[in-house]
Amino acid sequence: MNNSPSLIAGAFSFAEQLHRGQCRKSTDIPYLYHLLAVAALVGEYGGTPRQVVAALLHDAAEDQGGEDTLRAIETHFGKDVAAWVRACSDCTSTPKPPWRERKEAFIERIPQIPASAKLIVAADKLHNVRSMLRDYRQQGEPLWNRFNGGRTGTLWYYESVAKTLAETWEHPILDELQDALERLHTLVIETTRRARIR
Repeated sequence: MNNSPSLIAGAFSFAEQLHRGQCRKSTDIPYLYHLLAVAALVGEYGGTPRQVVAALLHDAAEDQGGEDTLRAIETHFGKDVAAWVRACSDCTSTPKPPWRERKEAFIERIPQIPASAKLIVAADKLHNVRSMLRDYRQQGEPLWNRFNGGRTGTLWYYESVAKTLAETWEHPILDELQDALERLHTLVIETTRRARIR
């Protein structure tokens, strides 16, 4: 599967089978749409077809089978793709460690992640923050109930990832990530202030 369109089509099919029936947290939005959005961002920001493949599969090991899934990815798509998927995963074991522990460990690993994988991490976080911004506009504070870290932990995590990426890597996508985080942070402050006034 050396042809780029065929490679990407194969990854899409593999991801669709793994994530079939899975939805975004507390929504009816198929999880596959997030994978497509992240893959599109990676491609738009200069990623290679193989990086796009890894973007389509970036949550496969973490959410759908751990090390067994990583081995299948390596078999079908190569060691480089499997390595990028591993780099994007905060955990491949079951049961998973506690949320805060996993996130702190992932942040600590970011400086060692290759630039080719950092693009996928940044695209993932950018799409997640944009989704949170959209949903927060519609739902307000109840949004945070869907996240293990709540409002404080979730904002801490995304801001820490963005900060650590920026300390170790330069790329235009980080401007978009920082802009989305600032808009979310501003909206949270404004919403909280209006609620207090009432």
